Amino acid sequence: MLSGVMSELDLIEELRLRRWAREHYVPRSQRQMSWHPVVHDEMGKKDLETRREHSASAYNTWMAS
Repeated sequence: MLSGVMSELDLIEELRLRRWAREHYVPRSQRQMSWHPVVHDEMGKKDLETRREHSASAYNTWMAS
């Protein structure tokens, strides 16, 4: 999916877009379809990280009780 679009970006531009996505993260329902696919990809990665952190936190709380 991203390979065609990403081949058009140089490494610096891709990293800039990924940093922008991290700094301007919004929930999936608030994301604009016009945003670059790299931005959507990075925000999706952040979604997964947040879910993992939440799961680990819930597990640790459960184990401590």
